Amino acid sequence: MELLIVLVILAVVAVMVYLGLREDRRTDPLADRLAILADRNEVIESLDDVELSISFKERILIPLFKSFARVVVRFTPQRQLEETRRQLELAGQTTDPATFFLQRIVFTVAFGIGGALLGFQVMKAPTLNAIAYTAGGVALGYYFPMLSLKSKIRKRQENIVKALPDALDLLVICVEAGLGFDAAMGKVYEKWDNELALAFGRVLKEIQLGKLRRDALKDMANRMDVPDVNAFTAAIIQAEQLGVSMSKILRIQADQMRVKRRQRAQEKAQQAPVKMMIPMVLLIFPSIWVVLLGPAVIQLMNTNSGGAF
Repeated sequence: MELLIVLVILAVVAVMVYLGLREDRRTDPLADRLAILADRNEVIESLDDVELSISFKERILIPLFKSFARVVVRFTPQRQLEETRRQLELAGQTTDPATFFLQRIVFTVAFGIGGALLGFQVMKAPTLNAIAYTAGGVALGYYFPMLSLKSKIRKRQENIVKALPDALDLLVICVEAGLGFDAAMGKVYEKWDNELALAFGRVLKEIQLGKLRRDALKDMANRMDVPDVNAFTAAIIQAEQLGVSMSKILRIQADQMRVKRRQRAQEKAQQAPVKMMIPMVLLIFPSIWVVLLGPAVIQLMNTNSGGAF
């Protein structure tokens, strides 16, 4: 019973940590509350009353776990921290690496508690088996956030690859109509709402802040890590340095991307029969055998076949 109480308390703490980390706010909740009261023209008697009107999570939980995240940074190897920042950037996440490490700790504790409850309380397994359940839960909780992050990276890269040919077609149309390359990227950013359009919008904002176009495009390619985007940015930078017509380069890139998209579709079509073999062999063929051979087997069982059945 004591073990169960401790595990429940740890589970509640883990859930509270997770809920606190889900709120990724970069502004001061007290300032937000003051702004709301000012818009409503309400009289502010004291800052203490305003601060007490803020929720418990914003006043205590979030600052507490943000400070704990800073402690995690101090004990995290710098190389691993940079690699995590790189992975978060590829996934398009704005989460701080320290917060991500803290999430891994929370998941590790929560899954470990779940494994311990499953082994010791639910299944009443022997001690070694229960410890194995706990260790499995800890391992799953530790690697689950990273697996989820890699899945988001893969989906984001796939979405970028799918959107790139259409984006290049729109760039070609805009440039051939007389717009500059930056204005054409702005049209893509205005028309669409996907990862590639958001990346174009970030490039335009960086250029407006004084960053060179080639540097902004290189950074965009590094944030995506997609071979097609790397080839596109390299061609644009080379055309800008050599003074080649931008419309011709974009036209060539658009044609190549359409060819690659067609080739990827053909590749997936060729892979379909191989992928269909597994469900057919495991699911469809047994059902067909039961339907076709079932009546014959029943008839043989009902007849005197020399004791074969």
